[in-house]
Amino acid sequence: MIVYHPDYQKHVLSPGHPESPKRLERIVERLKKEELFNVLPPEKASVEQISRVHDIDYINTIKNMDFIDFEAPVHPETFDIASLAAGGTITATEYAFENKKPVFALVRPPGHHSGRDYGGGFCYFNNVAIGVKNLNKKTAIIDIDLHHGNGTSDIFYEDSGVLYISTHQANIYPGTGRIEETGKGNGEGFNVSIPFPSGCGDNSFDLAFEKIIKPVVNQFSPEMIFVSFGGDAHYMDPLGGLSLSSPGYVSLCEKITNLAKNVCDSKLCFVLEGGYNVDALSEVIAGIVGFWYDKKIDYEFTNVNDNFDTGKRIVEKVINVQKRYWGIINSS
Repeated sequence: MIVYHPDYQKHVLSPGHPESPKRLERIVERLKKEELFNVLPPEKASVEQISRVHDIDYINTIKNMDFIDFEAPVHPETFDIASLAAGGTITATEYAFENKKPVFALVRPPGHHSGRDYGGGFCYFNNVAIGVKNLNKKTAIIDIDLHHGNGTSDIFYEDSGVLYISTHQANIYPGTGRIEETGKGNGEGFNVSIPFPSGCGDNSFDLAFEKIIKPVVNQFSPEMIFVSFGGDAHYMDPLGGLSLSSPGYVSLCEKITNLAKNVCDSKLCFVLEGGYNVDALSEVIAGIVGFWYDKKIDYEFTNVNDNFDTGKRIVEKVINVQKRYWGIINSS
């Protein structure tokens, strides 16, 4: 199932900006071509629903078109479309939880760089966090965007009811997501950062899933899983330095789908974050949705290049930090 609204394409940060309406245009085109565009329409999230995550003063800042960040300019339509993106995530959350079927929320603007009282990185409201808070169940969030979801991490950093796991490229925007960032207070141990150096791809991500993500999520035993899905860890992406191929990306998401089937009865919600090569992004999403409907997708971007020796060392470092909280063992 897809959650989508054509108004998401009305959001324009600035002319020529990579986070553009063309991203969704191409995704929709590809899904229609593959006969996978089964749409559930969203409604706008209310201020009350948004305020379960964000401070009311921050919500009013966006509503009043005040400045929040150079990478998240506020326009007259921003509040309504960002509210619709948050609402789309709530719609997807409810459908996935009630029907026990995976859903992909194709929303814009993205959200994982937005914290309780700040925006940035093309993000205004934290869509995934709003979905989680309005569901109010024990939840795991797996963030596979190129960038660390600093907003999501901050929101749940002291929360033992939400497990946040992020794979991301190290030493780029927003500069957070170090291995040692494991949570605080009641949330200690429930924040897992896997910062891969440039060049890491299919095999590195596969190892991270098998040695860290899968066992930790199994032990946490959530009632639902969210995926902050960014397509910008793809080797074709113009903003990143990671090297996932399209089959590698889809394989990772297939494994997450199977994990959700085993752990939480397929209560799984993917939410769109980044991804700026529209051809690569659209074929990966088509591959993910195609897997849900048992439909094979042909891929164009299949090169496998992986700085695996370095990727393996990062996985081992993460295990050495996280093994104090979880029953995980070194990959060697």
